[in-house]
Amino acid sequence: MACGLLLCSKQSAPQLHPSSSLPSQIVLHGRFRGTPAAAWSSRRWPTISGRSGGFLLGRRLPFKGSAPCTAKKGSDVSPSEVGPSRRVLQVALWAAEAIYILWLFLLPYAPGDPVWAIKLDTINDIVGLSLNFFFILPLLNTVGIHVMEAPVLHPMAEGLFNFVIGWTLLFAPLLFTDCQRDRYKGSLDLLWGFQMFLTNTFLIPYMAIRLNDIDMKHSPSKPSQLGLLMTNGASVVGMVGGTVCLVSTLWAVFGRSDVGFGGIADRWEFLERYVGSERLAYAFIWDICLYAIFQTWLIGDNLQNVKTNNEQIVRNLRFIPVVGLVAYLLSLDKEKIF
Repeated sequence: MACGLLLCSKQSAPQLHPSSSLPSQIVLHGRFRGTPAAAWSSRRWPTISGRSGGFLLGRRLPFKGSAPCTAKKGSDVSPSEVGPSRRVLQVALWAAEAIYILWLFLLPYAPGDPVWAIKLDTINDIVGLSLNFFFILPLLNTVGIHVMEAPVLHPMAEGLFNFVIGWTLLFAPLLFTDCQRDRYKGSLDLLWGFQMFLTNTFLIPYMAIRLNDIDMKHSPSKPSQLGLLMTNGASVVGMVGGTVCLVSTLWAVFGRSDVGFGGIADRWEFLERYVGSERLAYAFIWDICLYAIFQTWLIGDNLQNVKTNNEQIVRNLRFIPVVGLVAYLLSLDKEKIF
């Protein structure tokens, strides 16, 4: 067993009830992952009881409510629960953030232009892709609604852009249900909002900060209106985001077939040139790789949030980009979250 293994109650909903009895629990090395500090208060030196008590560094802790996580065994133990590994991961994540910003935004060595030398053509492409956000304008034009004409861009570029943005949408309920979200003391609303525009520029720091030690003086924040909306509507977000990612893939391969963008081979050739010459497209490939890693990591840390009968399915699917995140959102048990 790893030294940071938590043994906690089989009940996983982090609901705080004023009169709840204390579940049997043992916390090793003074860490109880994801537990709100406000739910704890230290009293006298302990009497350890399998019925009503636990200990934290030699002090008895009355606990209100159900345990917010389930016990993990063997390979299910997250690296973030092991002290030295957690520090190494934090350093690696902050290093990744520095590399991400320097390589993709500032240095001139990656394909395309850095942000300080961006060309007008690149700006026009970004504006055009943004106007075709989630293919709303192209689809409206297709059914005869021409309030505004959609820019005609290469479908591979449109598909790649919307695939990444659709995946970013799916991350919102995952962040708002992350059991370690209270270690990030900023606004998750703002973080996810900026993530929609700059993707991993903001997600990488969150992944590092969520590995911080629990601040015993910090009271857990109340869920925001956006957080409640995203959590209560997680299944809708999952279906919308999953649909956008699927349509993006199909659009990249078959979209605008009447405009002369060629077949699959021609489009793949364009994608290779596009990624090799445009900084935006090159950055999206980085985002896809990082999202695949972070999706697997976050879902693995939050399997206690899903319905019990779906847990094994989500556990297996979490490794598949987008699909695993959609499965997580469709399987959320809202009674376990807030």
